[in-house]
Amino acid sequence: MASQSIKIRSLYKIFGPRGREFVEQVMRGMSKTELNREHGHVLGLKDISITIPGGGITVIMGLSGSGKSTLIRHINRLIDPTSGEVLYGDADICRMDQEQLRQFRQKKTAMVFQKFGLLPHRNVLQNAVYGLEIQGVSKGEREERAQHWIKRVGLDGFSEHYPNQLSGGMQQRVGLARALTNDAEILLMDEAYSALDPLIRVDMQAVLLDLQQELKKTVVFITHDLDEALRLGDRIAILRDGEVIQQGTPADIVLKPADDYIAAFVKEVNRARVIQVEAIMGPPSASLARLTVRIPASTTVEACLREMSFANAATATVIATDGHEIGSVSMDTLISCLVGDEAAARELPSSAPAAALLSAME
Repeated sequence: MASQSIKIRSLYKIFGPRGREFVEQVMRGMSKTELNREHGHVLGLKDISITIPGGGITVIMGLSGSGKSTLIRHINRLIDPTSGEVLYGDADICRMDQEQLRQFRQKKTAMVFQKFGLLPHRNVLQNAVYGLEIQGVSKGEREERAQHWIKRVGLDGFSEHYPNQLSGGMQQRVGLARALTNDAEILLMDEAYSALDPLIRVDMQAVLLDLQQELKKTVVFITHDLDEALRLGDRIAILRDGEVIQQGTPADIVLKPADDYIAAFVKEVNRARVIQVEAIMGPPSASLARLTVRIPASTTVEACLREMSFANAATATVIATDGHEIGSVSMDTLISCLVGDEAAARELPSSAPAAALLSAME
């Protein structure tokens, strides 16, 4: 069954014994500081409304204390909301009874934790089968499924090893294998890679992207790292003090920051490696320049510039996955995106080779 969208609507979380009493005051504008000072309650989430598309990776990003981990724990109701809805299909997770919630957690969701969450007395195989064991799946079936995913995440030959015999990156692969063995539609990843060394972190990002190409899970990925968010996310929601400040595609975030807070985040981003030509293309042109190339819509600006440089082309035709033409992009447009300022872009010689322009920008 294909994954469905998750719709979060008007979600509030106020920590404290009388949280419901203060929702209306927060709605009317009471700040997090005022709520804590006057009533001794903590505002965790304020009026969160996000649609998480099925089959894609949605990244929830923010600094420490922004509410991102609180938010993800509402999806499997490890935290109960003070007010609002979390819809999966026609079901409101917030209103499930205990049996419905147990079934939802066991069969629809899987979670990958920052600190791995492995059982130290169980080996890799025994950790991977744990979810299916709880569900009552037969030993033969659960071990067959687990071995498949242990191999897919790059741990073939390590089934009998224990967590303390593995590196941090390998332990996180076990956590991912356990989640995938469960065959859940929703994969919740709470700062899953933030405890890893930088090179291992990049490697694990690649593993997730590679698997997602095939599996099309509904992935909710929590991070405080913008580079990670931009690399992984089909969509990104940025939180600050429990509120959504901006949400959209990586290109939306980089090209159109909602305020100075977001602008400061994206200031140092290498735009050419984040933005895809689909985000900046114009309509298909019947009168393209003499030299042109055909570029998939998901190609980054950087890769498109290189392709055009190799072909000595002034324009590119943008194509969809099925090969039909959906747009076009010129060298001037690419340079403008690369520089981030149209006036500055016009000062650059558009006849210059794209590779030289990229080199000058590095």
